[in-house]
Amino acid sequence: MQMYILKKIFCQNTYTFFFMIINYDMKELIKNSCLACGEKENIGKRKYCSLDCRQRLKNKLNVRTGLLKALNTKYATFSFTETEIILNLLVFDSEDIYSFILQRTPGKKPADDFSKLADRLGNAWWAERRRTEKHYLANRHVLNYAKTNKAASDLIRPKEILTPAVIGKSITCLKLNKRSFNSSEIAGIIKSAFRKMAKIHHPDQGGNADKFRKIHDAYTELLNWSENPRFFKRRGFHDKWFYDGYKNKWSQPIMI
Repeated sequence: MQMYILKKIFCQNTYTFFFMIINYDMKELIKNSCLACGEKENIGKRKYCSLDCRQRLKNKLNVRTGLLKALNTKYATFSFTETEIILNLLVFDSEDIYSFILQRTPGKKPADDFSKLADRLGNAWWAERRRTEKHYLANRHVLNYAKTNKAASDLIRPKEILTPAVIGKSITCLKLNKRSFNSSEIAGIIKSAFRKMAKIHHPDQGGNADKFRKIHDAYTELLNWSENPRFFKRRGFHDKWFYDGYKNKWSQPIMI
């Protein structure tokens, strides 16, 4: 999926931008790296290099929701590459996308550069607010730094993703994937997984009784779920942090 983003290099002293259209393949924004800092070493299949790293970025994003609220933001996304951070806004009563991109600072994490970008935009907003004494003029002043992008509106509107309302330990115990729970054949998949694990851990096969009991309990729970499936609904993206203006809150990328 291709995304056209307006690149803006921010001048701290004059609050001006220079514009250049950039073409991004969203699949390449974050690949096999921590979704909070971009670290690739020893990341394996994990989404974050550490819980602290994930929480640090989440805190940085949530601390500066005041700017998004002032700009009347409906939805926003935050993502990054090895060289840039990308903040996209969709404001209420508009179909236009406003994209802010800042070159990453060598040695700094995306969370730090996001704070720098938010501070600069916030300072620009307040300067115009004090000058004009008008909230809407301050909004226009900041948003007018970006040329609008209507073509990419679908990339910032949140996707609704259903997550099975089952205990993760039970899924892990039978070595199942959450994606399997969207299948119409989930009952058969659960039974097949149980038979496979039973051949290994059943006491009659030389397995551990406590381990087998946990496997059987997980099997019973998941089979009961398959007879009356329930899902949690979450909105967001799998490769970007998502801001919901209705809740004034950022959420991490959705695991799929």
